[in-house]
Amino acid sequence: MDLIKFLFSKSFLRQLILAAVAVVVFSFLLLKWLKYYTNHNDFVEVPNVVGQPLEEAQSALQTFDLRTQVQDSANYNPNYAAGAVIEQEPLAGSKVKTDRKIYVILNPSDYQKVKIPNVIRKTLRQAQPTLEALGFRVGQLIYIDDIGKDEVIELRRKGTPVRPGDALKKTSTIDLILGNGKRR
Repeated sequence: MDLIKFLFSKSFLRQLILAAVAVVVFSFLLLKWLKYYTNHNDFVEVPNVVGQPLEEAQSALQTFDLRTQVQDSANYNPNYAAGAVIEQEPLAGSKVKTDRKIYVILNPSDYQKVKIPNVIRKTLRQAQPTLEALGFRVGQLIYIDDIGKDEVIELRRKGTPVRPGDALKKTSTIDLILGNGKRR
């Protein structure tokens, strides 16, 4: 009985109301501070920096109080100059807060070099997709007398023999010397 009397007493109800008012005031002040601290509804539009050299892109982003973070630059794109921005995240036109990092991917100076796989004594049907999957182009098919019909005997780049394991730029053209199925 004493507990029920205490719960309905004036002093307990007054303390309960004061606690509720304190929680409401504290929550109100906290929300106002968070709006100020997080720059609520204060956005800038990300400019388009694709195609610009890194220095120009950084200065363009700094005018909007945005930071630049360079990411991987492994994929060469011949449509852009070396060192130019080829991708950005977030995209141009996006609304972001000030002091946000804008991630950019730069165009390397040229295609990366790839090791030539061992396709010697493999059939044309096996060798061609293997080379093309790595980014090489298959050029001329030159047939010579060899018992292995359509078997790769040798690889050449601009008339010069190349060996498996040599590194060539991606998109290089490799000529295949193939057997015609006749004995020498």
